[in-house]
Amino acid sequence: MLLEFQPQVATDISRIMDYYEGVAGPKLANEFYSELRSSFQKAADSPETYDIREHDLRRVNLERFPYHFLFRIVRDRVRILVVRHHRRRPSLGLHRR
Repeated sequence: MLLEFQPQVATDISRIMDYYEGVAGPKLANEFYSELRSSFQKAADSPETYDIREHDLRRVNLERFPYHFLFRIVRDRVRILVVRHHRRRPSLGLHRR
């Protein structure tokens, strides 16, 4: 399936990368981004393998970092809605379409 991103996802990713770059430098920020991109591709390759959490939203947890993203399947696309921390602001992104 094709990947599609809700426009605010770029801001989500930028904030997280800025944080990691600030606390540990660009290497860790790049490692986060690499894992995130790999997880996006896994979701696109087999979206039905991820359980529905709320409404029609599915969740993908990153392995190394305490972040996940929510997506929904819209026709032939995987639409990424939000990238967020496991324990901060649990309602972040739920209103995004």
